[in-house]
Amino acid sequence: MRILLINHFPLQGSGSGIYTLNIAKELHEAGLKVCVIDIDNRPIITEQPFLQRRILCDASQNDDPDLPFNFPCFTTHPRSDTTFYQLSPAQIAQYVHTLVRVTQEVTAEFHPDVIHAQHLWITPYAAHQTGIPYVITCHGTDLMGYRKDPRYHRFAQDAASHAAAVITISKQVDTDVKTLFRQRNDKIHLIPNGFDENIFRILPQDAAQLKSLLGLPTRGQLISFVGKFTSFKGIDILLKAMETVQKRVPDVHLALAGDGELREEMEELVRTSDLQNIHFLGQQEQEQVAQLYNCADISVVPSRIEPFGLVALEAMACGTPVVATDAGGLPDFVNAQVGALVPMENPDALAEAIIAELRENTKLTKGKVAAAYALKTYSWKRSLQKVIDLYTFATAPLL
Repeated sequence: MRILLINHFPLQGSGSGIYTLNIAKELHEAGLKVCVIDIDNRPIITEQPFLQRRILCDASQNDDPDLPFNFPCFTTHPRSDTTFYQLSPAQIAQYVHTLVRVTQEVTAEFHPDVIHAQHLWITPYAAHQTGIPYVITCHGTDLMGYRKDPRYHRFAQDAASHAAAVITISKQVDTDVKTLFRQRNDKIHLIPNGFDENIFRILPQDAAQLKSLLGLPTRGQLISFVGKFTSFKGIDILLKAMETVQKRVPDVHLALAGDGELREEMEELVRTSDLQNIHFLGQQEQEQVAQLYNCADISVVPSRIEPFGLVALEAMACGTPVVATDAGGLPDFVNAQVGALVPMENPDALAEAIIAELRENTKLTKGKVAAAYALKTYSWKRSLQKVIDLYTFATAPLL
């Protein structure tokens, strides 16, 4: 079987990008032919084991790009703060035309049996124009975009109505898709996101060695945050909670890995506060993120909105307890056995949960449970067959 995957974003820096990268690698390892279309403002540097076609954008950084403007996002991305909602009607038309054109060109060369489009947005609309059967994964941020900008409704509704199947990644996303798009329930399949177990696992190095590799102090306890620096990730709530944590827990450090539109604002917030030992690491590769999770005593996901919460799952796979808000998909797998759940927008509750986990040193107890649970339930290798079954269903002849 030949599978073409399409995403609106690069294969790094977003949940759907990592999802696309992971599933492409797993499909390739399973012996299937795979090609990926992604969009980025940088040319391809790292060769993948599968075929890849990049839609190059941003004329300020590249000569003769496919799109003259930077790639648009639903929220933000470490390499772009352009949003879909900022595009003019002419830019939307150019964006749609480019995705359709490139998808048709790649289809003519690669001859896929099925297309797997990411987001209920423009990529499945482009897939429909090829006449090839397609399935869609809804990642949740596309639903945020759907609610925010009605100019894209016709593309998303057309995509949903002609799809062979729609994959949802969490219970919350599943409910929202059924409410917004009113498709048959048997067309919608809840297949939770997965993590790359080859990267996110308990590493042999001790915490001090890993902290040194990341340029972090080796003393004291460490809290990690990984994610985009955008409002819905709740970094400001975490920093507010840290004011209480640092008053009650001696020599505690917070390392933040990621980038985005709010990074300078968050750095300024730290500079003008009494906070100490706050380390901004910037955007990190997955291998370094795994090192951070391994050397952290807990990882925190303080999101206001979180369609799934892959970063929480990756931290658990590395044997690190997670303190998270009860947002979106996080309650599907974060509980008292692997960490703690707290209400959204509540820095006091977040601080108390962090303090409790640090004082009880739950890395030694909950960490082992979290790693075993993540591997047993959310490894991509365990989810892949369900996705392949949908591909087979999509390509089956009608009786």
